[in-house]
Amino acid sequence: MAAVRNIGKVCTKSSILFLCDMQEKFRPMIKHYPQIIEVSSRMLKAARILQIPVVTTEQYPKGLGQTVPELGVDREKDEIHAKTCFSMLVPKVEKKLDQGGFKSVIICGIETQACIQNTTLDLLERGLDVHVIADGCSSRSMLDRMYAFDRMKQSGAFITTSEAMILQLVGDFAHPNFKECQKLIKDSAPTSGLLPESQL
Repeated sequence: MAAVRNIGKVCTKSSILFLCDMQEKFRPMIKHYPQIIEVSSRMLKAARILQIPVVTTEQYPKGLGQTVPELGVDREKDEIHAKTCFSMLVPKVEKKLDQGGFKSVIICGIETQACIQNTTLDLLERGLDVHVIADGCSSRSMLDRMYAFDRMKQSGAFITTSEAMILQLVGDFAHPNFKECQKLIKDSAPTSGLLPESQL
């Protein structure tokens, strides 16, 4: 009997969105930062429409500031965890994963070669599918960013785009939330330097 291949399908009931370290002090350093925030905000809005849980982290917020307001995280209602390690899997997040019955983690944020990659490897080690939103992740260096995508793919993560993920989550024109999600992708997401202008 042939082994069952993991093709990375997602569904709303077993997915969770991770938003990683999109803080004020990183604004001048990260390449294509406004575009990354725009795409991540799109994913957050989709998660809210589809009732997908969301976890946000902040790397040493005392020194690096809070999550940028344009992302749309609600500090009164949303789950935000401070951390110093280069992985989002702090104890409270691990507890949430253990209790939530999740199969898939969708991740956006910074930096791709640091906290995104380390979080992804930790999640893969736990047996979870990880879907890295390429147009929602960036770094100070495009070299680090692109090789981090390769590294995560080699380890078994799925590298995708915000629009592809939103459509996969909705799954059907007949979905009751399709029209709301369609509004989010009516305009194409910003390219955020993933391809040269000549290839667009």
